[in-house]
Parts: sequence; structure tokens; C-alpha cells
Amino acid sequence: MNKWKKLSQQEIRQRIFSALSENVDYYNENILGVPASHLDDKVFYQNAPFLEDAPFLSTLIHNPNHIGCHTLGSSESFFKGTQQIETEVIRICAEDILKGEGEFDGYVASGGTEANLQAVWTYRNYYQQEKGAGLDEIALITSADAHYSAAKASDVLQISFYKVPVNQEDRSISQEGVRATISSARHEGKKYFIVLANMMTTMFGSVDDIHCYTDVLIDLSVDFKLHVDGAYGGFFYPFARQENDINFSNPHVNSVTLDAHKMLQAPYGTGIFLIRKGWMHYANTEEASYVEGQDFTLIGSRSGANAIAIWMILMTYGPHGWFEKTLVLSHRTTWLCEQLEERKIDYFRYPDANIVTMKASYLNPKLCKKYGLVPDNHEQADWFKIVVMDHVTVEKLEAFLADYDTMS
Repeated sequence: MNKWKKLSQQEIRQRIFSALSENVDYYNENILGVPASHLDDKVFYQNAPFLEDAPFLSTLIHNPNHIGCHTLGSSESFFKGTQQIETEVIRICAEDILKGEGEFDGYVASGGTEANLQAVWTYRNYYQQEKGAGLDEIALITSADAHYSAAKASDVLQISFYKVPVNQEDRSISQEGVRATISSARHEGKKYFIVLANMMTTMFGSVDDIHCYTDVLIDLSVDFKLHVDGAYGGFFYPFARQENDINFSNPHVNSVTLDAHKMLQAPYGTGIFLIRKGWMHYANTEEASYVEGQDFTLIGSRSGANAIAIWMILMTYGPHGWFEKTLVLSHRTTWLCEQLEERKIDYFRYPDANIVTMKASYLNPKLCKKYGLVPDNHEQADWFKIVVMDHVTVEKLEAFLADYDTMS
């Protein structure tokens, strides 16, 4: 770990207030041309004494706009203090968590969906600009268990979408399935491929064997770019399974999505997009000429408070503290699985994951509703899942099991 260090609450507070002091001061500076301001002080009280010890809430009130990508050249200098903290978040995630070496670009997005769209948008533009590809020659490839944001990216960006089938027992893809999917797409005239590999799927917590994609694509001499969707697993899997190559240590992985508002328990609106240096310019919008540094992001204006929230969480725990938290959740999930096995409930758990997905046929619908179990399909459920988050304690799981015993 090079840049990620645990800090005291006092150090965190000092760093953030120092950053805010480098940002624009709408009260005391003659700032006339920026279409922005602090939060409306008739609605949001700004002089409460507790704000002196509340760096995140203070950042919300200061309302910094982190438009653009701050790992690239210049950005809006009005908010340079908090932008520097976002840049540090990007480096920690790319280098310390995802084992990247060298330089990376990225930004705090609104969520995993946007970050996945940003990746597909970037590679679609690359193929159009560098290869002269038509939209009908570019294909997006995922597994059948991938997040719906892949379908959304296909629709918004107007490129074809192909799904690799998964084994219904262990949710895995196979080289045979990848080969058949690629062959079908090529038969339909596709020449350029954007691959979204899963680092823990939303429903099953399963992780794609990335070599099933890369070995086949290389063998077929196919032009491809590979993005990893770690929206759910990015802050869990690298700690639960430290020896893995679905990260930047793998030269084929060009970009990654993370979601801090899932396992990291940050406020909603804290997805993260990460990409190797030299690619972000394919998403530049030159028409944003009034924005200092222009805009390379899908979202445009965005709250700097979201980046502050991520940084505060990472600094509060440090790498060892976060590993310990992950380990506790993993052990708690193992305990739940042992209880399900005693009751002979058919379930799926990817090794070391904290998602347990149970066959719907074993569960009473009233039980599922009472405990907020999430189905794979609200119209006709085959599976229901439990996600062992921080609030999902053993006591709550015991209550669920006791009610299962009563209702079964």
C-alpha cells in the first residue's frame, strides 16, 4: 500500500477544511461569473456550531462543483482544494486497491451505471475515431448475469449487445460460451468488441474468469477492449480474495467501475470510473469551452462532497481496517451458509462473497417480504438473495432463520 494510510479524525478534519479554504469563497470574494454558489442559506443553515466538527456536511454547504476530470491537466480552479482530494481517491483505488502501476485517470461518477456507460462510450468513440468503425461494427459483450447497465449502454450508445450464457449451477462463463458468442457476433458483421467482465454480480456475487474472455479473443485475433464492472465487488472482492487478476495488474484490464455507495456505505451518488492513462480524451466534449479544462465525463457538473465522503471513509479505516471489516462480513456469511445447509435449503454462494442467493421454491413469500429479500425477477422469482452488509447482524439472521423454521 503506497498512498492509502489510516488517519485520525483530527487529521481528516484538518485536511478537508484546508481543502475547502483553497476553494472559492462566495461570501468574501468578488466572484461574479460562476453560475453557482453555496447552498441557499435561507434554507440550509450555515452557522451551526457543530459544522466546525462536520467536514462532510460543511462540504455540502460549500457546494463545490467537480465538473471535469481532475487527473488531466487543468480543472475549474475555483474548486482546486477539494478536487485534489478526489484525485487522491482515484490514485488509491487504482493503485492500492486494484494493483495498478503507472498513471490512471478517473472521476467520482453518479454510480456504477454511469461509470459503465462512460467506459463503453470511451471505447465506442475510440473505435470510431481510430479504426473508422461504424456503429454496426461494434459489439458489447457481457455474461448473462451482468448488471442491466450494460443493456442501457447498448441502447444509449446504439451498439449491439451480446450475452455469454452462464452455468446455472455455479454462474460461471466458459470459453466455449465466449467463443460461440463472439462467432455469432462476427457472423453478423461485428469487428470490434467491448467486453464488460463482472467482479461480483449484483444478484449472485459471482466473478467472471477473465481468461475465458481474453484467451478466446486473443486466439480469434479479435480487436477488443476490456472493462471490469466492480460496482458491487470493487470494495469487497480485492480484500476477500487478495490473490486475483481481475484488476489493473492484468494488462488486458483497461478500465474499472467501483461503487462506493454499496459496500463502502458512502452516500448515494458515489460511483467511481477508473481508466489507464491515455484513454480519457476519447470522451472529451470540446464544446464545453467555457469549462476550464473542458469536460471528459458523462455527467458534467457533480458534487465534490461525494468525493470527500469516499476519502473520509478510506482514511478512517485504512487498508488494514477495511480488510478486517471485509473479513468479518465474509465469516458472517459463512455462518449463514452453515445454517442454510443444516436446513437443507438450496443456495448459491460464490467463494468468499457476502451474497447468498437461495432458490425461491424453499422460501415462503411472506418470509421474503418480511425480511426484504430481493428476487431475481419481481414478476416470477426463481431466486431470492441476502446481502450480508454491515447492518445485517447475526441477530437479524437468527430472527430470519427462526421464522423460516416456523413457516416451513
